[in-house]
Amino acid sequence: MSSETQSARPGFAVRQGLRTAILISSIVAIVFGLVMLIWPIKSAFAVTILIAIYAIAAGLLQLASGITSKGLTGWTRAGLILLGILFLASGVVAFFNLGASTLLLAVMVTTFIGISWIFEGVVSLTSLRIGSPAVPGSDRAHKGWTIFFAIVSILAGAFVIFSPVLSAVWMWLFLGVSLVVTGIIGIFRAASLDN
Repeated sequence: MSSETQSARPGFAVRQGLRTAILISSIVAIVFGLVMLIWPIKSAFAVTILIAIYAIAAGLLQLASGITSKGLTGWTRAGLILLGILFLASGVVAFFNLGASTLLLAVMVTTFIGISWIFEGVVSLTSLRIGSPAVPGSDRAHKGWTIFFAIVSILAGAFVIFSPVLSAVWMWLFLGVSLVVTGIIGIFRAASLDN
């Protein structure tokens, strides 16, 4: 089939664009996943550096806004300047204490995930008392699964809270593996789109 015939087919450009987008995003996912798996500490440091750069940039913008904006009240101006100083200070501290900042970030994120899982389990248990079929777990057939889910969610959340560093390591590795696997699947998906 010639290129003129292919380009005349309806949707060819859309399929080609979709194939390219899937292929590029899949390759990026594989690269990031491999980086996370091969250099887990360095890649975690890189994430912390990106967050520190964001904090410094946001701090400078808040400071500039607080200092140069016209028509602001005194409290708004002071708030923007204080917020800018806090952002700026946190970004600078993160840069000068990269190891501790990375560890703190990992602990904070995993602790938040643990708290979320516990809360999700508790909310699931409270849904058992609601008699509406619109609420998952409220009908008789799903009560057992809801209780099982709630118990697993609460236990997983408790484990993450009591061991945040170990949990962060496993979550980081799981994320890296997930990126590689979804990237490989994406490449096969892009290759399977018909011309």
